[in-house]
Amino acid sequence: MSGKRISREKLTIKKMIDLYQAKCPQASAEPEHYETLFTYAQKRLDKCVFGEEKPACKQCPVHCYQPAKREEMKQIMRWA
Repeated sequence: MSGKRISREKLTIKKMIDLYQAKCPQASAEPEHYETLFTYAQKRLDKCVFGEEKPACKQCPVHCYQPAKREEMKQIMRWA
């Protein structure tokens, strides 16, 4: 079970992805892709070595995302 911080991070990521999909035409054409990306992000958060003490992803010393997915999430986070 996720703690309060991890749950909040998951909700934030979900909202950013949903907003990105709603406002970017190229993103709205691929709903399955973004659902898969969100599932991937949830799994990464569940396995975070820092747990509830995790830093912001931008400042984290551990890169838990695959490089391509990390770049995609950066793009979504910057946009949102």
